[in-house]
Amino acid sequence: MTIAYRVAEYLVEQDADYDILDHPHSATSMETAQLAHVSGNRIAKTVVLGDDRGYLLAVLSANCRVDLGELHRQTNRNLSLATEYELGALFDDCEPGAVPPFGGIYDLDTIVDESLGEQPDIYFEAGDHEKLVHVSSETFEALLGEAQYSEFSRPL
Repeated sequence: MTIAYRVAEYLVEQDADYDILDHPHSATSMETAQLAHVSGNRIAKTVVLGDDRGYLLAVLSANCRVDLGELHRQTNRNLSLATEYELGALFDDCEPGAVPPFGGIYDLDTIVDESLGEQPDIYFEAGDHEKLVHVSSETFEALLGEAQYSEFSRPL
């Protein structure tokens, strides 16, 4: 598989400057960082959360975890991890767990951890577990569109 068709179309529509980094198949974002020889704080992982109000994409560094208590405090939502079944239904152009960070192209709200803004460039999965898309932090921020920014992560 390659990057998700919606992501590929979005990158072209936005005239984004990006390149693709191939790496061996990985199961976690930190394994991706290791196999791709990229620091975990430069890889944006996407965690899909949901509640009775719908879904939310939380985007944070691979070397961090979502603090659900902090997100509850900030959003007043009782969010929990989406199931694999839900991921398949929401991201039908992606392999399970290889969720792109751009909720807007899937009609989902996105919240981004502010620590990602401290990086000069960002890598992210965009539909499979063997490729990373690499962009400048400025391009990444532009692609995120109307995403919300806050601090909601904790180091692994």
